[in-house]
Amino acid sequence: MGNTVRLIKPTPELEKEYKDFYREWKGSGEAMIPWVIEKDPTDFLEMVRFLQNNEQGIGIPEGWVCDSTYWLVNEGNRILGAVNIRHGLTEHLFNCGGHIGYGIRPSERRKGYATKILAVSLKVSRELGIEKVLVVCDESNIASARTIMKNGGVEDRSFTEGDGNVVRRFWIER
Repeated sequence: MGNTVRLIKPTPELEKEYKDFYREWKGSGEAMIPWVIEKDPTDFLEMVRFLQNNEQGIGIPEGWVCDSTYWLVNEGNRILGAVNIRHGLTEHLFNCGGHIGYGIRPSERRKGYATKILAVSLKVSRELGIEKVLVVCDESNIASARTIMKNGGVEDRSFTEGDGNVVRRFWIER
């Protein structure tokens, strides 16, 4: 990797860096993962407030759980990826969302950052009191499955969504 990376909570100070991250991902045409990065950052302060509120359970829809979002940044504060850690599991999250959703911006993939963001996210999960963490990926995402297994993931039964997509489910205990 070569770079020192760390997780930080979303902050208004990184607006330019985040919008660059968002534009790159949006321009790739790929699905935006985790779900929180789909949120339009035009009103950046509102987006950051939304993420902070989600963590505190303010204004979250009924049937949802609190979640914490972090950005993976290098020493130059370039945002390399994002992670969303759900504090609990609903039936939907148990089947196909899991506790942790993460993604690395397209230009920074294949550099070990996914393994790193998941490893650090597991530490944060433990600090939140989550001892047994569920992490999932689509059956077609072999790289993500490898990343999860590198971090101690033990495969459980898969789940088939209504559209036929198969979700592989992994538990990580430490």
